[in-house]
Amino acid sequence: MKFNHPVLTLAAGALFVNALPSGSSSKPRGHDAPPCRFALKWSQEQVLEHTDDFISDLLYWEGKFHQNDIAYNAENGMSYDGSQIDWVTGENTKKHTFSAASKEALQIMLYSRVIDGSPEAARFISPENPKGASGKVISIMEKKLKTYQRFNETYPGFGGALPWIATSNADISPQDGWTNRVPGLDNGELWWSVYAWIQVLEKVDQHGYQDLAKGWKAWLDYTLTNMVKIFHRGNGVVCAVTEIGDQALSVDDPAQTYKCEGSGVLNDPYEGELVAYMFHLFGDLSEEDKDALWVAKRPQLVKDEYEMGGVGPITVERGYWFSGHEPWKVLELPFYDVDIIRRVYHNAERARTCNSAVTKVPGLFASVNNITDVETDTIIGYISPAGIPSIANQTEQYLDVITPYASWPTILFDKSVGLAWWRNMVAGKKMQNPFGSTESTRVDGEGVSALLTWDSKVLTVVSILGGVGDLARERMQADGVYNEFIRIAEREYSMVFGDLKGEDIELCVPSVQIPDRGLKDFRHCEA
Repeated sequence: MKFNHPVLTLAAGALFVNALPSGSSSKPRGHDAPPCRFALKWSQEQVLEHTDDFISDLLYWEGKFHQNDIAYNAENGMSYDGSQIDWVTGENTKKHTFSAASKEALQIMLYSRVIDGSPEAARFISPENPKGASGKVISIMEKKLKTYQRFNETYPGFGGALPWIATSNADISPQDGWTNRVPGLDNGELWWSVYAWIQVLEKVDQHGYQDLAKGWKAWLDYTLTNMVKIFHRGNGVVCAVTEIGDQALSVDDPAQTYKCEGSGVLNDPYEGELVAYMFHLFGDLSEEDKDALWVAKRPQLVKDEYEMGGVGPITVERGYWFSGHEPWKVLELPFYDVDIIRRVYHNAERARTCNSAVTKVPGLFASVNNITDVETDTIIGYISPAGIPSIANQTEQYLDVITPYASWPTILFDKSVGLAWWRNMVAGKKMQNPFGSTESTRVDGEGVSALLTWDSKVLTVVSILGGVGDLARERMQADGVYNEFIRIAEREYSMVFGDLKGEDIELCVPSVQIPDRGLKDFRHCEA
C-alpha cells in the first residue's frame, strides 16, 4: 500500500489516521528573528510546504545553544555535554563540565559545514553576523587542537584517543571513572569528523587554513598510528572499551599494556562500524586481519520486517533498539552512495515514522535523557532502550519518552516530513526554551527533561546540513580508498539484503499531539 503526506490513511479494517489539523498553509512571517516559541506559529501543513523557512527559524533558535559556558569552553575550544535549565524560567543553571569524543565529533562536523560555506550553518553559529561565523569556528578549532596536543603530552597512553573528559579547565583530563580507560565507538566518530574537517580546510583556499589543516592532519596521523595497538586484539576483535596499563606511559613503552575491558567488543553494524572502516582503510592491518573484522561483524547485520496496524511489510536492518541514535555512521561516511544501503535505510524511516503514526505516539524514539525530577532538580537518568521492539535485538524497552532529535535520520531523506515530526514534539509544553529545543518529553505530556545537550540538538542540525559524507568522499577519493570503501559496504549489505519490501510506502506524518497536562512553558520562552 502507498501513503502520501500530509494525510495518512491506513487500510486496516476501519482504521484511519489523519494528519493533524493544519489551518492555513500561508507562509508564517518574521524569519529574521522569530519568536522563541516559533513552533506554535507553524502548522504541520506549513512545515511541509515551506520547509526552508521553517529551517531558518529552527537554526536561529537552536544556535542559541552554541554559547560559551553552555555548549563549549571558549578558553580551550572543547565541548561541554550541555547544561540543565531552570524548570520555571528556562535559563541555564547546572553546566555539564564533561564531554566525550562523540560530542567533539558533532562540534567538528558542524564547523566543517560552516567553513564549506553553508549559509544555514552560519545562521546557527552567528545569525546576527553570518559572515563572522567562519572566523569564530576557526578560532575555536585552533584552541581545540592545542588542547588535544597538550592532552597527548600529559596522557600519552591514550595515543591520541579521548576518554570521557573533564573540559572545564584549560587542560582537559579523564573524567571520573575514565582513568586508564578509553571507548572505541566515540573515537571512531571523532576520527572521521576530523578527516572531513581536514578536507574542508584544504579545499577552501583561505589564508591560514592550510597551516591549521597541517596541524590537524598531524594529530590524526599520530592517532591513527596508535589506534590498532590500543583497540584491535586480532581475530576481528575490537575493544568496546580498552583498559590502559598506565595512561602516563607512551604507547610504545615496554611496560605499557592494552586489553579489552571485560567481554565487550565493537562488532555492531551501526555507529560502531566507523571504527571498522578506519581500521580497514588506514589501520595497516594484514589482509587476513581486515577480513576478520567483517567476519566478526556479519552475524549482527540481520534482515527483519516491520508490519503493524496495516503498514508493511517493510524490509529493514534489525536495530539493537532501533533507536534514532543508531544510524549515526551515515552522517560521516558516504554510505548512501551504495544503492542497497540507501534503500534499506530509507525503509528504516518508513518504519520509524509509520510506527509512531499507527501506534498514535506524538513523536519518535531514541536513546535520550529522561525527564527532570522537579523536586530534586535532577535528571532521572538516561534511557538507552528506546526504539521499536518488534524490529530490534533488545525487545524490552522504555517507550514513555520521545525526543525531537530522533527525527534526524528521517530528515536526511525528507526534510519536510522529518521536520514535521520535530515540530510536533517541540510544540509540546516546555519543549522550547531560550536555547532552542528541549531534550525530551513524556509521551503523555506529564514531564520534560529540562536539559540541553549536543546529541539532542546538534544531531538534528548536522542532518539538516547533510552530514559530512560528501567531504569524506572527496578525501577518500584523493587518498585512493573510496573504491575499497564502496566495495566492502556493498558486499556486506548485499549478502543480507536482496529484494526489499515496502519501498512503495510513503513516510508517515504525526497523527496525534502531545497532550496538555498542565505544564507551564518556560517563562523566558512563552507563546
